[in-house]
Amino acid sequence: ILKEKSKDREDLKYTSDLILKQLFEFRKGPTPWTKAFFAGLCASLPLLAGILMGDFGMGLLGGIGGFTYLYVFNETYAVRAKKIFQVALTISFLVGLGTVAAPYTWLVILILGIIGFTATFIFGVFRIPGPAAIFFVLSFTITTSMPADPSQAPLRFLVVFASGMLAWVLSMIGWFREPYKAEIKTVEDIYESLAYFSEAKNLDGINSRRHSVVEYLRTGKEIFSSGPLLNKDKGMYDRLAILNQYADELFLELLESYFNKGAGIPESFSKRIRQIKFKIRSAETSEEGRIMIEPAEACHKEYEKLSGCIRKIEEFLDTPLENVDREIILTSKTSGRLKLTSAFDKNFIVFANSLRYALVLSLSALIAFTLPFTRPYWVPLSCAAVMFGSTIMTTFNRAVLRSVGTIIGTFIATIILSFEPAGLAIAAINMLLTMITELVVVRNYALVAIFITPNALMLADAATKNVSTAQFAGARILAIAAGSLIGLAGTFIIGRKSASSRLPVLTSNLIKTSIELFENLKSSGRDYDLRSILHLKERLDIDLENLRLAYRTALGEIPVKKESLEMMWPMVSSLSHICFLLEKLVERNDFMKVQDKDITSITEVLYSITESVEADELLADIKQIDIAEMPKLSREMNHLQEIMSMIKIKSVI
Repeated sequence: ILKEKSKDREDLKYTSDLILKQLFEFRKGPTPWTKAFFAGLCASLPLLAGILMGDFGMGLLGGIGGFTYLYVFNETYAVRAKKIFQVALTISFLVGLGTVAAPYTWLVILILGIIGFTATFIFGVFRIPGPAAIFFVLSFTITTSMPADPSQAPLRFLVVFASGMLAWVLSMIGWFREPYKAEIKTVEDIYESLAYFSEAKNLDGINSRRHSVVEYLRTGKEIFSSGPLLNKDKGMYDRLAILNQYADELFLELLESYFNKGAGIPESFSKRIRQIKFKIRSAETSEEGRIMIEPAEACHKEYEKLSGCIRKIEEFLDTPLENVDREIILTSKTSGRLKLTSAFDKNFIVFANSLRYALVLSLSALIAFTLPFTRPYWVPLSCAAVMFGSTIMTTFNRAVLRSVGTIIGTFIATIILSFEPAGLAIAAINMLLTMITELVVVRNYALVAIFITPNALMLADAATKNVSTAQFAGARILAIAAGSLIGLAGTFIIGRKSASSRLPVLTSNLIKTSIELFENLKSSGRDYDLRSILHLKERLDIDLENLRLAYRTALGEIPVKKESLEMMWPMVSSLSHICFLLEKLVERNDFMKVQDKDITSITEVLYSITESVEADELLADIKQIDIAEMPKLSREMNHLQEIMSMIKIKSVI
């Protein structure tokens, strides 16, 4: 009992330390100067147009479309062109819908819940980076504070859509200068992770770094599944796509070298891999810029296959772009329909989070429109913003930071408004504050609220002169505090243990899908159903992502069981690697070389692991697997059995 109490105290101390660290954390990373500048333009240009035309209200309305630019992230331009257009269209539609629904409070509350669920669900299922539901909620609710006039819906739609398309144009400008910026960054990250992996000196180092490589390889697969936009500079795109394919081969060779030699890989190989990374951005080659290939005698003979793999990449990089004509193996995307249908399951963490988001958001709207708030939409908007964090810990941090930032921002707003800005000055200050907001959002959430608040109060003051600034400031602080508390309470009541409680069943589901896939690979040399195999491979990818998301979410629950979750990490990492190897087995048709009896031995092991997970027991019987055609997969299956012989998932959570 004393030992259990001591462990609980340690977990509580770790949780509190983590909360404090995240509250005051100033995150490092590149400063998004370009995005900040364009975000400022998207916010201020519609406002400036409204001021010049003598219709400030229409300028404010146009600024809503500028929120479209805030959904720009490091995706490919082929993806961005569709994504930003769809965001602009959706925001415009929601402004029109809000105009029609504004007179009917219960309809507004219902639609808010639907918006919250749909946006959170789609962004989660398709792993789309961005602020998800926040600006959709804002676009819809902000119309409820406008004069109720359903006949204005078409005009408001067109004004917002026009500014949304301005954001689309600005988001695509970079395509003319650097059409494959995202692809280049992705391939560079992959080879940097491979170089880092090759520097591991022992088994612990290999296991911890291997997961990172698999993550980057999965990202590369997604990035290159969308293809190029309009085939501009196709030689460069083909080079990047082939380098992405070669990275898979290099990773497998590195793994083979580690386990065959039982020691770290010579440093010269890490240097050569890093040279590849630095060479990727070069569109042309010259004698001075060529990568120097080590003489044969300097390349350690026992690593001949690995050296040959690296040499092939080096020689390919020296091929002029106009001569890059090798066949690209198009990576298949997981069916969007399958992702959506699979996610409608109570055990899928995205579905659970989306449902919670919708319920709490609707509750906040009900409270906001029932009580006499000056700007009711500030309450659900604050609730939506703090719940953007998927766990109770991130929600708590956002609630505190948003409240503190709002109070500081109110004082800044008071100073700005004391100078009584008007006309062009308002547009300039709006642009400046929007730019600063985008620059600091990557650093600390409190800083965001500090600069959003004076912007909102200044625009509200300019649009409504019959209400004092003090009243607006007090109303905003009250509304944000109320919305933050509702979001925090809702997350605590509904979802504080949502992820960790699902880990056992998600682990079991993933292993069962693996078993199903292996069963379909039987008799592969004679007759197999390729359609079923590819379908199961897609399901495996979905189940794996759901398990990993649940694990990451569990890390943010309160209290955080640090020791227990650390015990689970090797299992999650091992399952990720098994899925990666299994996917490669299918993609390369290597399964056709494997005998049915060997596949049966693997499925028997997986069945026993599933039974131990569901019964919450340690794996008692370890069966060593040694299949010549699948050496890497065999080793990883044995490693997973060792892990499962030491942990019971239900017990540790």
